[in-house]
Amino acid sequence: MRGEATTLALLRRGGVGAREGFLQVEPTFILDGGENWGLNVGAPVRVRLSGGEPGAGLVRREDWDSLSDWGQLVRGLKLGSDNAPVALWVGGLESYSLLSAHLVRRYSNRLNPDYHPAGAFLTSTLGPLYAEAFASDVLGARLMGAEVALDVQHLLFGRPKERGRYTLALSAVHDWGRGGGRALPVTLAHVDGTAVVVVRPGFEAHLLAGWGGRPGEGGAWGAVVGAGADAVTPTLDMTLRLEVRRQHAGFRQGYFGPDYELARFQAAVPEGAPLADAPFPDGFSVYGEAVVGWDAARYGGLQRHLQLSLGAEAFTWGRFDVDGRMAMQLFHRNLEVAVKGLAMGIGQPGARHLGGEEVRWRLFGGRLYALGTGGTLLFPEGVGALRLGAFASVGLGVDNAR
Repeated sequence: MRGEATTLALLRRGGVGAREGFLQVEPTFILDGGENWGLNVGAPVRVRLSGGEPGAGLVRREDWDSLSDWGQLVRGLKLGSDNAPVALWVGGLESYSLLSAHLVRRYSNRLNPDYHPAGAFLTSTLGPLYAEAFASDVLGARLMGAEVALDVQHLLFGRPKERGRYTLALSAVHDWGRGGGRALPVTLAHVDGTAVVVVRPGFEAHLLAGWGGRPGEGGAWGAVVGAGADAVTPTLDMTLRLEVRRQHAGFRQGYFGPDYELARFQAAVPEGAPLADAPFPDGFSVYGEAVVGWDAARYGGLQRHLQLSLGAEAFTWGRFDVDGRMAMQLFHRNLEVAVKGLAMGIGQPGARHLGGEEVRWRLFGGRLYALGTGGTLLFPEGVGALRLGAFASVGLGVDNAR
């Protein structure tokens, strides 16, 4: 059980009600059922202290003004383990990727500060088939998709000693555009092939290739080739990937990416159009990604002394995109520091930058902690309109377990 009480300031550039002050109370309840199930529920309640538009209510209306917003009460519901024939996760999606990740990569469903849905993904294994389906909003008609991967070695020669050495996969994703504000619908599909070429204790390396397009949009296609590696030791968990991509007529890999919940209203392009309509030059790009978790004490939990997640893409026509997050635990895990940032369209007019940080300092044996957060936000205000804002919060929290 955890409870936090903080002050929260929201600032928007210009307009009536640009400055708002709140008392934020955030209860959390967590049940850890081990490998096969778990539950995490709770949500921030923001009580207005100052500012806002004329007639604004006591509780911030934008946090609870749609059915989808009630999804924020479920932070995490896990049923089934990674090795189970069927497994389900419901809650916030942070840096989510759909299997091969050539359509959905590093996506967050809560980047819009006025939209707080619960997403879900379901995984299933049946013989040589492995499937994953997801929805960004279980209470609204939004982003939905699935990918089915076929284990070729299993199909041709029976169950192998090591699964997933050679796979073919098909994925498709559709955005209905009806939750978190209306936007243009869009559909993408992709075919992928992967071959694991090096297998060592604690290490694997693979090669990949794929092709995708936008059904119904003639000439919109893209291709990709690349390589990746995974390393796991008692103290290190690392994933690396490097790809060369080709984009044509508006299609691109990673279309549903880290800034999609903003780009669906206004993409980081000079024209400021929604992503579904925004022009995207034909060309090539190089994409790299690194996800690293390190812990000096061989700690088996989710938190590490160092967690780093970074993705970057450079385009031949002068654009550069990057997003990342780094979190550290210091002084016997009593101090937690996290920073994150996102920059899209660097080198082009219309570039977008967002950042944030969080600090937690545990006091008096660790049950009580002080916390502070701050950063920048973009508030969607209809198709083609985003308003820059900022937030800052300081307060105290208490819990009965770390």
